[in-house]
Amino acid sequence: MKIAIYGQDYKPEDKKYVEELINILSSHKIEIYFEENYYLGLKEQVEIKGIKTFASYKELNNSFNFMFTIGGDGTILRAVTFVRDSNISIVGINTGRLGFLATVQKDKINNAVELLLKKQYVVKELSLLSVTTSPKIDSLASLNFALNEVSVNRKNTASMITIETYLDDEYLTSYWADGLIIATPTGSTGYSLSCGGPIIIPQAKSFVITPISPHNLNARPLVIPDDTVVKFKVSGREDKFFLSLDSRITTINSNTEVSIKKSDFNLKMVEIKQQTFIKTLREKLLWGQDTRN
Repeated sequence: MKIAIYGQDYKPEDKKYVEELINILSSHKIEIYFEENYYLGLKEQVEIKGIKTFASYKELNNSFNFMFTIGGDGTILRAVTFVRDSNISIVGINTGRLGFLATVQKDKINNAVELLLKKQYVVKELSLLSVTTSPKIDSLASLNFALNEVSVNRKNTASMITIETYLDDEYLTSYWADGLIIATPTGSTGYSLSCGGPIIIPQAKSFVITPISPHNLNARPLVIPDDTVVKFKVSGREDKFFLSLDSRITTINSNTEVSIKKSDFNLKMVEIKQQTFIKTLREKLLWGQDTRN
């Protein structure tokens, strides 16, 4: 078996969990590859022998069985830029905070690996968003996809912006707002949720459009089929605006047309049978618990 391991930044408090992961994988004679920058941060702190590294998505292919991520959901969003369309399944170890995607708790690493080896897991395929612009933006040439959401926000002004929005080339509305979010079911528990958007079960074939602090108060989040093409243009007092794909940000201007549709590949996420999405919702959102006392 061949495993890739990715983390954004090595934190001393993660040492115990990294060592535990290395030990359990090594005990089963599993070949381990660390992402190069993460490895450089931890090699002085963690004793590692016989470890190989990778530095680019071009070095990952379907010979890898899984990619383990160490961190929170943000780490998984970064890991997607390495995995891309390679069909490598991601196992998220949560050493962060909330963790809707990174569902393997840090004190359950050994148990999770054993369940993986026994094939007691399911692989969930998560939809991504694909972005194109006219005129083309060079920074989106190869990284034009997002797992959670695509959003547009004001940049150099405190004034609201106007987002003229179309669904399958039919005019929808012009949002007067601080910005607009187009989120996948995966992203529905992130930025969109904090702006009043609904939670969407991962298996749902839907996206959601959520305005950010809309001035037209009758503007509400809108759930749309995931085969819909969303297009918009932005205008405002300034000519520059932020376009965000998950945590990656570029700048567009008022003559840029942005087109968003479902990506032609999915992300594969491992769900250990003991930790389902519904169970994660209950635990993270404290559903069914009386927190008044």
